[in-house]
Amino acid sequence: MTKEPVPQGTSGVATVVALGLMSSFGPLSIDLYLPALPQVARDLGVSPGGVALTLTSCTLGLGIGQLVVGPLSDRWGRRRPLVAGIVLFTVFSLVCAVAQTLPLLVAARFVQALGGSAGIVLARAVARDLRSGAELVRLFSLMLAVNGLAPVLAPVLGGQLLRVVSWRYSFVALAVLGALILLLVWRAVPESLPPAKRRVGGLADALHSYLFLIGDLRFVGQVLSGAFAFATLFAYISAAPFVLQNHYGFSAQLFSLVFGTNAVGLIIGTRCAAYVGLARGLLLLTVGAVAVWLSGLTGAGLLLLLPGFFLVGTAFGLCIPSISANAMQAHPHSAGAASALLGATQFVIGGGIGPLAGRGASDGPLFLGTVMTGLALMALAVGWASRGSHPLAEGR
Repeated sequence: MTKEPVPQGTSGVATVVALGLMSSFGPLSIDLYLPALPQVARDLGVSPGGVALTLTSCTLGLGIGQLVVGPLSDRWGRRRPLVAGIVLFTVFSLVCAVAQTLPLLVAARFVQALGGSAGIVLARAVARDLRSGAELVRLFSLMLAVNGLAPVLAPVLGGQLLRVVSWRYSFVALAVLGALILLLVWRAVPESLPPAKRRVGGLADALHSYLFLIGDLRFVGQVLSGAFAFATLFAYISAAPFVLQNHYGFSAQLFSLVFGTNAVGLIIGTRCAAYVGLARGLLLLTVGAVAVWLSGLTGAGLLLLLPGFFLVGTAFGLCIPSISANAMQAHPHSAGAASALLGATQFVIGGGIGPLAGRGASDGPLFLGTVMTGLALMALAVGWASRGSHPLAEGR
């Protein structure tokens, strides 16, 4: 398939790096904060399930924000909503840093995530403006390779910060990162949607776009498969700090190194996505989830648990580039809305899993493995049912 015209002013590597960092607001918001979850629970006097609400509000904000920003960008262009969102993320990261109660932290995390959602949804929309078909899969893979550095480095940074300062400085670090990403975006990401290609209309037009997309069963199948795959990963993200630190006695620093190692698997997955294919990636995701479940059921513990976590991260990296490309390439004139539905469904479903997975986290991996296995099987079933509709399903 031939390349679509690239808007004048894009700068190759710098643009890819900027798009990858834009899409990293999700992992940055979550992963840098993960090693501190037990400390936050102690400091605020809440349970693991209570502190998991700060993750849930974050993921809900990331999801709901995309539903708003996506259609707005189809009408107004990509840059204005993008800049406004990153500014909002940066300001409310500082509000999170000074929050003294759980309700305030939960609310501030939600607004912070609303801002960060602009980067996530518009990274995909800009990519769709620039490329299509196999070229789009490759661009998504490059973006995810950059984005994949966030879950590697963020928990390590978060764990090291806890050696010398409290969990509040994790949010100061997020504010600094937000400001730096804003500077790079300002220089490297031009407007990719010219006025002639923008949609005209208000709320009714946005709703029409969503209804049209929901009526496309192939699109819905890819979106749901991606949502269940993300929920499998997010169950691990929500519960792993408590399983490894409270049940197995890991320090925050050791946990951050394990989590960063698993994120390397995600990067490997993104680089192999175009060759392995979606069906095999979903199968590997299920194998990893079953390994986590068996670690608790059989008493094998870390011998199965840590490889299971690594397989889940790697498989997620294999799945998401193909799912994103398959879902979006058929809707170039509604790329913002399609990207919004894709991302919002992932974060809303994933956000609902956080408290559920965290409830039994301190008791060990059995409950977590049960949740992850059920979600992975749903991702596999939906993905398998729709795989024949997409040329990117089987890899190359």
